[in-house]
Amino acid sequence: MELTIGLLLFGAGLAGGVANAIAGGATLIAFPAMLAAGLPPVLANASNAVAVTPGHLVAACADRHVLPPADRRMLTAILAVLLGGTVGAVLLLITPERLFTLLVPALIGVATVIFAFARQIQRSIAQAFGDTPPQPVVTRAALLAPTAIYGGYFGAGSGVMLLAVLSVTGREDLRSANAFKNLLASAVSAVTVVIFTLQGLVRWPETLVMLTGAMCGGYLGGLLIKVLTPSVGRTIVIAFGIGMTGLYAYRYWM
Repeated sequence: MELTIGLLLFGAGLAGGVANAIAGGATLIAFPAMLAAGLPPVLANASNAVAVTPGHLVAACADRHVLPPADRRMLTAILAVLLGGTVGAVLLLITPERLFTLLVPALIGVATVIFAFARQIQRSIAQAFGDTPPQPVVTRAALLAPTAIYGGYFGAGSGVMLLAVLSVTGREDLRSANAFKNLLASAVSAVTVVIFTLQGLVRWPETLVMLTGAMCGGYLGGLLIKVLTPSVGRTIVIAFGIGMTGLYAYRYWM
């Protein structure tokens, strides 16, 4: 691996780790960096999924004391996202490289929109259900599964979607729902990492460099969050997402 490529991947991982700690959206930074490093889109997507996985798990462990109780509802939710993540990963495996390449600008664009309008999406869903969010275990699982399919297929923005589902199908407070979201995102990431690794879709040299940067960025972000507001981090990630959408639309569609 060339030094410039290594620095690019480490820097993207660092920036993604900081972004996740402050506002989220690491994949919107990490995935384009994998593409810029010369990886084909499917390999870039799979390798990126591995590189950003520790962030979700560390966040879930850090707030484990506010997680909902480990009861039937939690187990059903975890099983739902494991199934959905598996389906999403398999869909990626059977998607022709050329088709996925054409989808890249749209996927980045959709993820950017979801990230940019996360609060509005959550409010809209909450208003649709009114003051009495649905409680049945099956309802929550039925909404989590398709969200996890998207997460297993691409991933960017899926955390926002998971949090929205949890917020409108339960009565956890925001911090508990966010911790639960991180746990579910870790489950989706775990099953996709296993599948992508077994299929040989992970380019380990690039992935390990980015993963190292992401871990350093997570620590740095924990320090920066004391002085930077989440809105600043969100603005940077959104601007980057818009720029990458335009760049890859020009490259792959023009």
